[in-house]
Amino acid sequence: MQAGRVQMQRAQRPAAAAPRPCAHPPAARRRRTVACRASQQPAERFPAQVCVVLGTQWGDEGKGKLVDILAQQYDVVARAQGGANAGHTIYDDKGTKYALHLVPSGVLNKGATNVIGHGVVVHVPALFEEMAELESKGVELGGRLLVSDRAHLLFDLHKEVDGAREAELAGNKIGTTKRGIGPAYASKATRNGLRVCDLRDWESFTKKLRTLAADAKARFPDLPYDEERDIADYKSYAEKLLPFVTDTIEYVNNAYDSGRRILIEGANATMLDVDFGTYPFVTSSNPSIGGIVTGLGLAPGKFDAIIGVAKAYTTRVGAGPYPTEIFGDLGEKIREIGREYGTTTGRPRRVGWLDMVALNYATKLNGFTHLNLTKLDVLSELKEIKVAVAYKHAGKRYTSSMPPDIPTLEAVEVEYETLPGWGTDISNVRTWEGLPAAARAYVERVEQLAGVEVRWIGVGPGRDAVVTKPVRKA
Repeated sequence: MQAGRVQMQRAQRPAAAAPRPCAHPPAARRRRTVACRASQQPAERFPAQVCVVLGTQWGDEGKGKLVDILAQQYDVVARAQGGANAGHTIYDDKGTKYALHLVPSGVLNKGATNVIGHGVVVHVPALFEEMAELESKGVELGGRLLVSDRAHLLFDLHKEVDGAREAELAGNKIGTTKRGIGPAYASKATRNGLRVCDLRDWESFTKKLRTLAADAKARFPDLPYDEERDIADYKSYAEKLLPFVTDTIEYVNNAYDSGRRILIEGANATMLDVDFGTYPFVTSSNPSIGGIVTGLGLAPGKFDAIIGVAKAYTTRVGAGPYPTEIFGDLGEKIREIGREYGTTTGRPRRVGWLDMVALNYATKLNGFTHLNLTKLDVLSELKEIKVAVAYKHAGKRYTSSMPPDIPTLEAVEVEYETLPGWGTDISNVRTWEGLPAAARAYVERVEQLAGVEVRWIGVGPGRDAVVTKPVRKA
């Protein structure tokens, strides 16, 4: 197929305009009212015994939905990193919405055990709130949720420190969720953090928490945190949490050895990785494949499939460079159609064109075997769709690597291909052949540029709103 015409555009952000109300366009209303029908036929069994699902962009790609779909075929579903800053939205066959933050997205599969690995930082009150919400909707968790005894605890203290640090940065804020994720990982790295296993020794727990609070208050003397109140609260929390606690390293490895099928759900995404992302505008863990290994304790040689999830466009929450960002009415239109507001924070997401430089970079780092392209339906009203195929700066052309520094990323020229839109609603399409030719061409061009097979295509929010692309014939 023809690649389309190439354009060059300077990645400069215009002066911020005052926000204005925007009526939801017809497609946005359609997405809210699409019926969530159960599939007529069972999904084809995915062959991998161990499958990893990772985000390829800046998060919010729709990983939870694919995990929920695949989880129906798996015995164990695990989280390995991140915290309650991750927001995964899934729907059951009746259209009931579930917003998950710490609990893995396999929770709707009654036959699956859900594991919170030791690489996750756990805010216990938030976990209990999430569990209560799930149980109020009829989801039973007893015997189906395991929490690693090595997972680090995130306290309200860390949230207060998070806010204090952001306030200090003034005009150079990172744009964190203020959920305490960074400070909790900092406590882990400086070796004064508390872990879930500390709840088993109450005298040691209280001593360690007082020491942790004293250290934070030495840095921020006016920090509004009452450690004695938290100690009292955690006395009751411990009694409720400990029945769910186990050595999850032993559990997942025993599960593997016994032939059980394991699905691993990444949180956040590669471009937010503390090592590989747009530092310092990143999260504080490794949402790439390395974080799965270190956060769950399952050897990488046991991974059979690594699936990268990418939106058909891109979004980003918070500050940081964003070369393909779309401004003005078009950006606002895509945001409204796609309902691009954070699951965790409710913040409006920044919107941009699909960035193949970032996607190719993520593919190189993670070794994706398959791609899941989500929210293709959001682009249905556009006459033309751009895809970023390269950056240019100071005589260098980037196609699968990212400049390491923020000034360069903010100054790159973006090289685009412009592809034709399809101009028709695809939210009810369920087969590859049923997609308009231009939509299929868009997917195939992404495959060509990434060098990775696109297996699943999201066309709506419901569990069944997925087109499975036929497997390539050798």
